[in-house]
Amino acid sequence: MKLVRYGRPGKEKPGLMDAQGKLRDLSAVVTDIGPEQLSDAALARLRKLKTDKLPLVKGSPRLGCPVAGIGKFIAIGLNYADHAAEAGMPIPAEPIVFMKATSCIQGPSDPVMLPKGSKKSDWEVELGVVMGATARHVSQKEALNCVAGYCTVNDVSERAFQIERGGTWDKGKGCDTFGPIGPWLVTRDEVGNPQRLGLWLDLNGIRMQTGNTRTMVFGVAKIVSYVSQFMTLMPGDVITTGTPPGVGMGMKPPVYLKPGDIMTLGVEGLGAQRQVVVPFRL
Repeated sequence: MKLVRYGRPGKEKPGLMDAQGKLRDLSAVVTDIGPEQLSDAALARLRKLKTDKLPLVKGSPRLGCPVAGIGKFIAIGLNYADHAAEAGMPIPAEPIVFMKATSCIQGPSDPVMLPKGSKKSDWEVELGVVMGATARHVSQKEALNCVAGYCTVNDVSERAFQIERGGTWDKGKGCDTFGPIGPWLVTRDEVGNPQRLGLWLDLNGIRMQTGNTRTMVFGVAKIVSYVSQFMTLMPGDVITTGTPPGVGMGMKPPVYLKPGDIMTLGVEGLGAQRQVVVPFRL
């Protein structure tokens, strides 16, 4: 299934994309697409619906983040060996874990706003993992059974804030609008093996990133198992799993985002995003 949330920011309704790519309203079935709707049992009930009987949504409404009530937005750094090389950093021996603020989460086509004083804002297409069950010290063998599904994420990053301002990476990762998620959540049964998905990102129509999740240093099962050693993963939590090479920081000379730029990006089978870059505003 492809589950979505559509409508104005803060007023999104639950929906799904049918086999013909048409948006269907789920409001009469569930209150939202959030932690309570992501368990295996809850998703099984949704699969039994006769989608052709659900109301069609007219027009092309805005799509929001496909998951409501995200408790934690966890990120993994330098998880592609070739991206670590372009960043001039060693391949990590263990996953690098940091947090993106939940206040940065937005829809897949909402504008990305440069933070005040930004000089080095950058792009990162990534595979997002949405938890469907509680995971605490879960084994790699069982880790994927705790996943509800997958989505496209743009881990937008301000490199000067991230690297040059001291402390952790978080301050360059959680700026407002720096967490576009979606367009939809694709349930794990439809994705199958998450380690064979292509990723891409274009800036102003020029291809910048091309990669595949098979080249991850640490696969999804390892990441979920590893993170669950340090914090309890809850239904609705999102883990974004790292980016392939082609980020602006790694170009010679570096290329960074400016107002008017357009980012388009996607993960195979998980849908595409499009964001216009806008200047800072209060």
